Amino acid sequence: MITVIGSLNMDLVVQMDTFPKQGETIFGSAFKTAPGGKGANQAIAAARLGSEVSMIGCVGNDSFGDTLRKVLSQESIQTKAIKSTAVPTGIANILIYNQDNRIIVVPGANYELKPAQVEAAREIIQQSQMVIIQLEIPKETVAYAIKLCKEAQIPVLLNPAPAANFDVQWMEDISYITPNETECAEIFGDDFDTILKKYPNKMIITLGSEGARYFDGEYQIHVPAYMTKAVDTTGAGDTFNGALAYALVEGQSLDQALYFANIAASLSVEKFGAQAGMPTLGEVYARMAGLEE
Repeated sequence: MITVIGSLNMDLVVQMDTFPKQGETIFGSAFKTAPGGKGANQAIAAARLGSEVSMIGCVGNDSFGDTLRKVLSQESIQTKAIKSTAVPTGIANILIYNQDNRIIVVPGANYELKPAQVEAAREIIQQSQMVIIQLEIPKETVAYAIKLCKEAQIPVLLNPAPAANFDVQWMEDISYITPNETECAEIFGDDFDTILKKYPNKMIITLGSEGARYFDGEYQIHVPAYMTKAVDTTGAGDTFNGALAYALVEGQSLDQALYFANIAASLSVEKFGAQAGMPTLGEVYARMAGLEE
């Protein structure tokens, strides 16, 4: 089982033909609401591939919260460790222009996820084969979750987004960390070769359309991405992380798992919406088979 400790948001998505200048009002071309949050996204990515997944998080006592619970349940994700609070459900305002996105997150109920709630879910965590954590929840909660996982000898995959909430002291106790280039530069600096060598088989720098890099103890490994025409890149990183966790739990080597995760991420960008494009296991293997022909 994979347990995800993290955020649940309702995404408010606006598509436009140009970004507005300061003080300017423009017309958008489309608007929709879509379930999101890095935690929920990564949980769905892993579940859709076939993992048994449990989610630990918080939503508000509101319609957005009800919808997010329902969506996770429909994906066969265990939701008993999701708490409802008086604080409204978190939202993410996503602005999409020219196949790029800019995101404004209002954490809301996600910041009500406290260490005591993680402690209450100790049994769920102890039964897990891997725990995925992101940084859209309080730092003290992340720290407590990592400590609990260390005690239980459960591997942790940490996606350090947003990077400002990262604490370098966590590096000793996590198994994998997956920053993109911007996050890596903000946290560790931009000398990627040195950073990768410092954390062999742990530091995985994601490169978007260029794939991912890591250091295996002897050589720096570049795992290329599958080139595709992107419709919406929202959620591609979350698909990557959920798929990576799935593959590692299934016993794949890190190299194999990164290849698998890159293929899953490539499929995710071909549809609109963070969760809508997340592939099934059959879809990933079909694309992999096509590449091998």
